[in-house]
Amino acid sequence: MAFHEVRFPDNISRGARGGPERRTQIVELASGDEERNASWADSRRRYDVAYGIRRADDLAAVVAFFEARNGRLHGFRYKDWADYKSALPSQAITATDHQIGTGTGSLQTFQLSKRYTSGAQTWVRAITKPVAGTVRVALGMVEQISGWTLDATTGVITFTTAPAGGVIVRAGFEFDVPVRFDSDTLDVTLDFERLGSITAIPLLEIRR
Repeated sequence: MAFHEVRFPDNISRGARGGPERRTQIVELASGDEERNASWADSRRRYDVAYGIRRADDLAAVVAFFEARNGRLHGFRYKDWADYKSALPSQAITATDHQIGTGTGSLQTFQLSKRYTSGAQTWVRAITKPVAGTVRVALGMVEQISGWTLDATTGVITFTTAPAGGVIVRAGFEFDVPVRFDSDTLDVTLDFERLGSITAIPLLEIRR
């Protein structure tokens, strides 16, 4: 299966619903206590973009996009308007938003990542679909205008010269979520006023 480096229409995704999903096994003991175990190390995102369809032209765009992806066969990019950049929603991206690694003196490649912190706990999410032209990189607290390249299809930063040992590598960026359709069927309706709708259009994040 292939991944198509194309983004689902922004005007439709803006009105979608969805977010992260975790899978936890909970066993209730005879005493009433619980045992909880995480089945997944990382979260997975689900969306329903049917809520973003407001007119017949939107409906036609989704059908065309669905057909071009062969239903569930091919993945694509999706902008999660609730979580699409390294900075807070009200702030601008900076080169020092998130630590993505530490220099060793020989390591030249670093995976973009975003850190989600609450209290003493942090979860690190690998960013594999950054938006080209939005990525900024810093060594220490100094932005690097050159000396590095980005693979926008994997989110890997490659330095021309390996950062020195102990130097913190940071980055700021916008990013998309790699997803696929989670159904091979679109249930389309078109009323007398030519206002189209689809009951549900589920998308599921692709984890590689």
